Amino acid sequence: MPNGIAVDKQGRLKERAAMSDTTLLLTITVVVFFILYLAAILFLGGSFTKPQNFLNILNNNASLIVLSCGMSIVMITGGIDISVGGVTCLVCMTCAVNLERQGGNMLTVILIGLGIGLAFGVIQGFLVAHLGIQPFIVSLAGMFFAKGMTTIVSKEPVRVTNEGFLAVKDMRINVPGLGAPNKLGVYIPAYVEVGVVIALLVVILLFCLLRWTGLGRAFYAVGGNNQSANMLGINVRRTKFLAHVLCSVLAGLGGILYFLHVGSGDVANGAGDEMNAIASSIIGGTLLTGGVGNVIGTFFGVLSLNTIKRIVSSLGFDEAWWSNITVAGMLCLFLVVQSIVLLRKDKK
Repeated sequence: MPNGIAVDKQGRLKERAAMSDTTLLLTITVVVFFILYLAAILFLGGSFTKPQNFLNILNNNASLIVLSCGMSIVMITGGIDISVGGVTCLVCMTCAVNLERQGGNMLTVILIGLGIGLAFGVIQGFLVAHLGIQPFIVSLAGMFFAKGMTTIVSKEPVRVTNEGFLAVKDMRINVPGLGAPNKLGVYIPAYVEVGVVIALLVVILLFCLLRWTGLGRAFYAVGGNNQSANMLGINVRRTKFLAHVLCSVLAGLGGILYFLHVGSGDVANGAGDEMNAIASSIIGGTLLTGGVGNVIGTFFGVLSLNTIKRIVSSLGFDEAWWSNITVAGMLCLFLVVQSIVLLRKDKK
């Protein structure tokens, strides 16, 4: 049998194995989320029984969903990007200053957000893919740079009063059939913010990219084994470069969504979002070693992460450390599950 055919078959077998592991981890993540939310409804009741409570999880975390999906793309290729929180903060502050002090509008907000993300992606992607520098070191430098630049743009919080921006920020999309009467008996429709619709579209588009395009298959191949991917004719450097560019552009978009949600620029915006994005990706079934992951799982990872935080808060443990301890426990659980999956792969 010619070597090319042998390599091709081996590559296809690895791709199928990766898809199988991805499906397994996705199933576990979805089941865990539904168990968590069902337990909250049965044992805690209260706001958990109202559809708007679930929709508020989406409203409050539209930005994190986008950041986490971008993080998953990089992690699937075997890398990591801890600059996404800093990029989010820089985008918020720059857009706020542009609207309040420079006469900007929603178009300039979009251009600034995506432009900053693209710039970070190109530079970091080049350093990682073409110069071979470790992604953690590169993105660590990117995080510090973004936070420093945020302070240079403005040290003080900037609250936006631009009417055009506020009109978009306050826009609500009603969800039919999920409303509920308030204490006065007045029916209040359930709603989502504009950012939620954009975040869901991002999830769908990235799912299609990973599932049905050559670039998506290249992400999995590079994360699974660089050498095998190279032998299959995949440009490993180009694939890693594009993964980092895509992640940073999504970080820029996430910054825009965060800005739309809070309506101001502050040096504390997006604080810790890079860690939350990594945690959501891991809970969603993305392996730290690369080659396995799914943005649908990442989406449910974000939901699970924030559901457990709300459960802890509802139990009366309002201090931040209780949420952190619970999240740490969830991460340990999913890392153990991932280790079992890796052992299963090694045996195969």
